[in-house]
Amino acid sequence: MFFTDYEKEISNEYLKNGYIIRPADDMNALHEIKREFISTISDILGDRSLADPENLLNNIHTHISPSELNSFRMEIIQSINSRKDFRELYFKTVRNYLELLVGNELVMQNRVNLSIQLPGDDSSLLPVHADTWSGDSPFEAVAWIPLVDCFKTKSMYILAPDKLKKIEQFFLKKENKSSSSLYQKIKGDVTWLDVKFGEVLIFNQSLPHGNIINVESETRWTMNCRFKSIYTPYGDKKIGEFFEPITLRAASKAGMTSHLLKNQ
Repeated sequence: MFFTDYEKEISNEYLKNGYIIRPADDMNALHEIKREFISTISDILGDRSLADPENLLNNIHTHISPSELNSFRMEIIQSINSRKDFRELYFKTVRNYLELLVGNELVMQNRVNLSIQLPGDDSSLLPVHADTWSGDSPFEAVAWIPLVDCFKTKSMYILAPDKLKKIEQFFLKKENKSSSSLYQKIKGDVTWLDVKFGEVLIFNQSLPHGNIINVESETRWTMNCRFKSIYTPYGDKKIGEFFEPITLRAASKAGMTSHLLKNQ
């Protein structure tokens, strides 16, 4: 492997822990994303006086009830993803890490997802799961970017690769295999991730992960989006349907053209 010491460090950390947490590649892009969120939220709530980035996101639960949360979240997702350069801004915040860990010819999920978890709300839980259990490719990586500081139950947990034997033993047993019973089996082994605003998390979505009720006093705001190499095997989510090429190189384009011409 012709890696630099830095590349080896990042790669080994990802393989050992199942994730890396690092400063955003492009802080200007991240701040632009956050400004767009603040503006969108202020428009939805109809009050520009609320546009205080230091307090609005963390305290959105004082403006939105749990029953209003899903429609509020979907309206934000629709608005944010309609901005033509939004996905490019997102990619800029994680580009170097993805090119190191995943590859430099990438496909990106068509839409960036948003999670909002109000304090004490049980309607936005993501029970323990691995994305590959429902048909995602094991070659995908998730770029998870917080808009606020995320810690303890205001964040997410992940099970390290060396703890997976416990999962295998659980599924081999003939007992109730609910997500809640699985979490009880592994909760002592999971790692809760501390990711501040200004940092990015890249994690292996083949590993079990999830969240529980947010018992902190602030609301969680996080974005997530899947990336993979264009040439690695796909799961149920296909290129052109779920993924779009974003960094296809000139030699690949030329080779594809040559291949098409040869078969005409």
